[in-house]
Order: sequence, then C-alpha cells, then structure tokens
Amino acid sequence: MRLGINLGYWGAGMDADNLAVAREADRLGYDVCWAAEAYGSDAPTVLAWVAAQTERIDVGSAILQIPARQPAMTAMTAATLDSLSGGRFRLGLGVSGPQVSEGWYGVKFDKPLARTREYVEIVRKAMTRERLTHEGEHWTLPLPGGPGKALKLTVHPTRERIPLYIAAIGPKNLEQTGEIADGALLIFPAAAHLEETALRHIRAGREKAGLTMDGFDVCPTVPLALGEDVPALADMFRPYTALYVGGMGSRKQNFYNQLARRMGYEKEAVEIQDKYLAGDKQGAAAAIPHSLIDSTTLLGSVERIADGMRAYADAGVTTLTLAPAGFTLDERLAALRAGTEALEHAGLA
Repeated sequence: MRLGINLGYWGAGMDADNLAVAREADRLGYDVCWAAEAYGSDAPTVLAWVAAQTERIDVGSAILQIPARQPAMTAMTAATLDSLSGGRFRLGLGVSGPQVSEGWYGVKFDKPLARTREYVEIVRKAMTRERLTHEGEHWTLPLPGGPGKALKLTVHPTRERIPLYIAAIGPKNLEQTGEIADGALLIFPAAAHLEETALRHIRAGREKAGLTMDGFDVCPTVPLALGEDVPALADMFRPYTALYVGGMGSRKQNFYNQLARRMGYEKEAVEIQDKYLAGDKQGAAAAIPHSLIDSTTLLGSVERIADGMRAYADAGVTTLTLAPAGFTLDERLAALRAGTEALEHAGLA
C-alpha cells in the first residue's frame, strides 16, 4: 500500500506550512500530494507551485471541479501540469454539489453521472492529441453551423496516459467511476464498511467495462493525528465531521450524510444534520459518535495507526492518503513521519 498526503484547501493561513509538509512528504517517499478546490484557491496553481519545489512526489487534483471548466480546458491544464512536473500529475475530477455548482459556478446540477461520463470522454480524447470532435447531450465540438473547427492539443504531456481519478460517494457514481476512471477518491472511509459502501460498486463498474481491479487505485483520504489520548484526538475532528455530515449540501442532497447512514449511523446522521442546519454547530459536533470518527481516521500511537493501516490494506485500499493534523507545523510533520513509520511497522512498506 502506498501513502499520499492531502493538503486540502489553500489560503487558510497555513500556506508556508503546507509547502513544508509537501516537501517533507517528498523526502520521506510519499507517493502523491493532493490539493483541493471549491470556491477559494484553485488547485492547478497550488499544484504547479508544489511541483516546482519537490522532486519525486506526484501532484494531484482532489479535485478539479467539473462545473468550473470546459473539458478541453481541463485537458490543457492536465497536459501542462504533467509536462511541467516531468510526468508527475494525476487528474482528479468531481461534480461538486448543487450549492457550489449552481451558486458559485452558475452551472445547473443536473444529470451529474451523464455529465461526468461525457466530460471524461472529451478530456481523454483531447489528451490523445487527436482532433477534438464530440457529439453529446452536454457538449458538441465543434459547435455546428459556425466557424469553429476541430483542433488538437498542442502540448505534449510527458506520459501517454495521465492517471484519471473521480471523487465518488454514491453507489451509482462509484460504479461509473470503476467503469471509466483509473482510480477513485474516497472520503470518510471506514475499513470495516469499505466493501459494502464502495468497493462492490467499483468492482461492478470494472466488470461492466470488462476489467478487473488490477491497476485500479482505491485512494481514500484519512485524517491522521499522533498522540496517546485517542478521545481527545478524535475531538479535533468533530467540527470537520459535523461540517460534512451535517452541513455539506442541502438537507435532501448531502452525500456525506447518506454515507454515514449507509455505515449504520442513520439516527445519528439525522440528529447531526438537524442541529447543524439549525445553527447549532457545537451540538452537531457533540452528537457525532466517537466510533464514527475513530473508524474514519487514524488516531493514537504509531502501533495503533499501524493497526488501522493494516485494516485499510486488507479492505482493498491501494493508496492511503493522509491528512496529517496538528496545531503547529512541528506536530503536522511529526504526524507525517509517523505515517511512514506506521507503514513500516505494519509490514506494508
């Protein structure tokens, strides 16, 4: 099992620390460094900056927002980043949610699966450097009846095929991801529930495409905190969990809330969402069961973290992306180093 890191969103006041974390991960032999975007910092700028100041580690978008860019622009960005980084770019895509898609980008959040499939088709074709033509429900290239003509990408990516990932949570999205992508970006993954909540759907998609799981990258993001007081470490992630389970998206369309329910926390998920949407964020955080946090994070000593890593590897994870937590840069770097130590302790290095 390989290790990655996730720097999250840029611009939260920890930019210099994030670069130090990325450089230390590069030195330690981590496989990939991911950066996110929503409606603040954009991922490509961050990834170009990190790639320029690292040597070996891959850089990946987790995610590039599909509603933010035309697919041909995404192909241009991917090809450019792969070329500039010497073949170290991984393209992660996602449709975001209705609030961000419609509120920030002005793009209707409808038919997300069909839109994603078509988007991936165009991106893949553009990056082959064929002349780009496409006739679909959401995009037609070139536009008919006008002066547009079929063009081909002028940038040569370093690699013939840039790895393409999709952020997926729901069963149908997971199945389609298995069918059309090279990897899946997962969030709130519990090792004990990974087969039922994710892998069986991904596997069904692979089978539909006549493929196996060989070479497919199962890549969940897992927060990591080093220390002896596990309940206190878990409390660090209560606001984060409450935001996603309680307040991310609308009451009817909160994919993270639905995931918590599929993991057996139906009653708790309702309470967390009710309190969060009513403005009681502290109450929502307090309502999160310790077991939900503990099963979706890596907390404690190196030995306890190693046990958690073994469980993820046994469940089918191929790249475990860590989000090392701490109140200071030194604490985050210590957590990062504990990740490699735990991987070796688990016999997975």
